[in-house]
Amino acid sequence: MTGKRLEPGDPAPEFTLTDADGNQVSLSGLRGQRAIVYFYPAAMTPGCTRQAGDFRDSADDLTAAGITVLGISPDDPATLAEFRKKENLAFTLLSDPDRKVLEAYGAYGEKLMYGQPVVGVIRSTFVIGPDGTVERAYYGVQSAGHVAGLRSDLGV
Repeated sequence: MTGKRLEPGDPAPEFTLTDADGNQVSLSGLRGQRAIVYFYPAAMTPGCTRQAGDFRDSADDLTAAGITVLGISPDDPATLAEFRKKENLAFTLLSDPDRKVLEAYGAYGEKLMYGQPVVGVIRSTFVIGPDGTVERAYYGVQSAGHVAGLRSDLGV
C-alpha cells in the first residue's frame, strides 16, 4: 500500500491543495525557490505540535535562506486554521483529505505504531529544489529533533 518512495533527482509530484484560509496553493507556484514540504499525521497531536513548533522556531532562518515551508496533513482547512492560530504558525498548512498527495510522495501507507503495523501518514520531509526536483527525501522521521537535523543538513 505504501507508494513509491521518492529519491533525490526525482521530479517532485505537482499538487494544488487548499490552505487553512481556503486558498488554493500549488507547488508550481514555488518554482525558482527552494521549499520544504513536510507531511504529518494530525494537527494538534503532541508529536505534530512539537514538529510544527520546531519549524515555527526556525522560520526566520529558513526564510533568510530562501526556503519556503509547507506542512501537509489530511486535516480539513478549519482544523488547520485552528492549529495555526493555537501554535502561532506563520508557514502554510495544506489540507490533503483524500491523501492523494501523501500517496504521490510515498508518505502514506503501512508503518509501525507501538510495534504494530497500521496504515496511515508516514511522517516525511522533502526538500524541493528551484527546478522542481527532489533534493532530499526523509521518510519515517521523528517529530523531535528532525528540524534541527534538517537545518544542519542544509547548512541553515
